[in-house]
Amino acid sequence: MAVQSVSAVCRICANGADNATHEAREMMYGLRERFAYFQCSRCGCLQIFEFPGDMNPYYPPEYWSFSARAEPPSGGSFPKRMARRTRNRYAILGRGLLGRMLFRLRPNTDLEDRIAARFPGNGTREVGLIPRSRILDVGCGSGELLLLLHAAGFRSLLGIDPYVDRDLVYPGGLRILKRSIHEIDGHWDLVMLHHSLEHMPDQQETLDAVGRLLAPGGWCLIRVPIVSYAWEHYGVDWVQLDAPRHFFLHSGQSLKQVAERAGLKIARTVYDSGSFQFWGSELYRRDIPLFTTSPVDVEARAAAFKREEIEVFEKRGQELNAQHRGDQAAFYLRKVTHDSA
Repeated sequence: MAVQSVSAVCRICANGADNATHEAREMMYGLRERFAYFQCSRCGCLQIFEFPGDMNPYYPPEYWSFSARAEPPSGGSFPKRMARRTRNRYAILGRGLLGRMLFRLRPNTDLEDRIAARFPGNGTREVGLIPRSRILDVGCGSGELLLLLHAAGFRSLLGIDPYVDRDLVYPGGLRILKRSIHEIDGHWDLVMLHHSLEHMPDQQETLDAVGRLLAPGGWCLIRVPIVSYAWEHYGVDWVQLDAPRHFFLHSGQSLKQVAERAGLKIARTVYDSGSFQFWGSELYRRDIPLFTTSPVDVEARAAAFKREEIEVFEKRGQELNAQHRGDQAAFYLRKVTHDSA
């Protein structure tokens, strides 16, 4: 990878010495436009050199978080809806004798697995979720996770995303608003940023807003790519660099710094990377986009890997997670109080 020293000042720790610059391509859609990034020599944060003036071309309607869908809340008679909600609450929270009985009769492991995947390390219980928990999802796209939580019986839910086309209201009252976190008020028991923080230009201001919105005893869950082995191995072909959509690729140290300045303390970190860091990066290294309609690229992507190779990638990802070197992680944070400081 091409590297040179630049005088750019890190937006996280204000270091301006010995930072290295890199040139990355837009490869998700195969546009192949080039963007300059630099990595701070002090805190390790990799960040875009200059924010593009217009990001809309890089978030087309088929962008994954906009096109992802879960089933809207199911209908049926009141007794059926109550039974389904009771069973789903047990599936997610592990509480309730009646829910356990209903779950045994008609398990809903798909819902359980899909929600558990968004809360690595048994996170729904880590943050003490209960059905009346007030949950804010920042950068939620079309609201897939919130629809899953709604199906599990949660009702105090709100999603926000400045890149959605318009406000969305689903059956049952679930709302997705075209807003940023700076336009939101209230007190929330859980504020979630699932792979959205890296898309935001104002890292410190965003974490400050999280601190403002958290209720006493509340939690914040941040899931982000992390500069680690995959970045060291693949460089600018690392699939989760994702130029230019990802403005900041944090190290554990740089995320800790912005969190602590916002009055948030990392209580637990769970690395949850998988095979994607390998097969996605290998595609980019071979100049093959993730999403493309080009017949040549489609054929090359389909023939790129054998099943056995993907299994090796997955195993290697698990090994890196155990070493705290996976390329993404879930950070569970709490607001620092005088009692917890």
